[in-house]
Amino acid sequence: MATIHIDYLGELRTECVHLQSGTHINTDAPTDNQGRGEAFSPTDLVANALGTCIITTMAIFARRDGIELKGSKLDVTKIMTTHPPRRIARIVVDLTLQAENLPDEETRVRLEKIAHTCPVAISLHPDIEQAVSIRWEEGVPVSE
Repeated sequence: MATIHIDYLGELRTECVHLQSGTHINTDAPTDNQGRGEAFSPTDLVANALGTCIITTMAIFARRDGIELKGSKLDVTKIMTTHPPRRIARIVVDLTLQAENLPDEETRVRLEKIAHTCPVAISLHPDIEQAVSIRWEEGVPVSE
């Protein structure tokens, strides 16, 4: 059974539907490759997948230790090659983890290792550099 249905809308755009949830996203070619840049490009989604996989996987393991990472923030930068073939050269992930009570050093090291071994990270081609930086901040729980 398919996971995603994609319709090509023309003008270098797609509409994508996640079949289990019905969630829609659109893509657009980037402005540096004949598009309008009015939505995520396919390569933006790859970079986004790395960032969201890192925080989701870390949160799964943190939850097991009673640690809530709600309020954590990520900035993701995708860098394309400057020479053919066009591809992602580097993905930079700057992660600021917030926890009401900071975990001990051993737990932090374990969680940071998870960031580098999430399913997307280990699925990306090894030629794509993954530069992940992690900062911990003690935070106040974010209200619902």
